[in-house]
Amino acid sequence: MTSSFEIVTRAAVPADALFDASRDIGAHVASMRGTGERAIGGVTSGLIGLDETVTWRAWHFGIPFRMTSRITALERPHRFVDEQTTGPFRLFRHEHLYVERDATTIMTDRVTLASPVFGRVAERLVLVPYLRRLLIRRAARLVASASR
Repeated sequence: MTSSFEIVTRAAVPADALFDASRDIGAHVASMRGTGERAIGGVTSGLIGLDETVTWRAWHFGIPFRMTSRITALERPHRFVDEQTTGPFRLFRHEHLYVERDATTIMTDRVTLASPVFGRVAERLVLVPYLRRLLIRRAARLVASASR
């Protein structure tokens, strides 16, 4: 089974600035400070691009995790997709969408995931709420960094 969720963020920031902030490894690390997340392989600084990978190391639920993601689609400044190639999930796909209207960018994060062990119950009760909180906090920090 898989679970999906969506987060929509509106910001008075140009779409291209928010798009690039979302692909910036340093901005991502700053937005995930609470997890100790850092890039340890692949693209470890600057902007990640199409077919490039990054390996992350972070602490979640008091457990160290390692996950490698690849950018599988990129259409600047409207959309990119990162997908787990190795890591803790059976499936993890994150689609990032950007639409600019009337000096406002609508950033949509669409996440589809499958739990490695406990299935849909763990996804709905633990993983989705946890990831939703992380991505809401990440979005706020990215908007702030793109506003500078």
